[in-house]
Amino acid sequence: MKPATRPSDVSAKPARPGRPKDLEKRAAILAAAKRLFPSSGYEGTSMDAIAADAGVSKLTVYSHFHDKDTLFLAAIRERCEEQMPEALFDIKVQGSLRRQLEAIGRAFFALITSEDAIALNRLLASGSAPAKLIELFWEAGPQRVQDAFQTFLHEEIEAGQLQIEDVPRAASQFFALLKGEMHSRMMCGCGASWTASELDQHLAATAEMFLRAYGVARARS
Repeated sequence: MKPATRPSDVSAKPARPGRPKDLEKRAAILAAAKRLFPSSGYEGTSMDAIAADAGVSKLTVYSHFHDKDTLFLAAIRERCEEQMPEALFDIKVQGSLRRQLEAIGRAFFALITSEDAIALNRLLASGSAPAKLIELFWEAGPQRVQDAFQTFLHEEIEAGQLQIEDVPRAASQFFALLKGEMHSRMMCGCGASWTASELDQHLAATAEMFLRAYGVARARS
């Protein structure tokens, strides 16, 4: 009689690896989300609409993003990363601190004055947006940029280029200076009324003021 096989004698079958996500479909979903959230608002954008715009099934959308909050967060984060990549805050780049501050300022200004950003900011300022949406937007967008710039400032302090006691406050001041009247006019619906030369002057003046406040002598030149 053939002896019964004990459980310990049975070789465990290796788990089959899960199928990797389709990166093209994920990119299409994010692209659709970046188009629809600013134009239709958070509440007015459904996962069905995003799926249709991306050319995928709703099931595919949910397989990549657990829910609408997750997708909204990812869309805002990706938009910020496109405009302000991590390399922008690398202190090892060639050029002076002044030039790098201007480069960061230019990327930030382009981000906040884009049509998508203006539309989202108006939505958030209207009072109709739920508190959850405001928190999601802040964490994915402004907070990420603030954190990256604060890290940049700390590294410049360690390198002896800046003297700052309150880094979060200094970072906030820099971005407030960058917004200035130009951003306020766009939020009021006045449109982009500045020339390329005027924008260059604005960015240079912002970097100059920041360095006069926090830069050591050699960083101001």
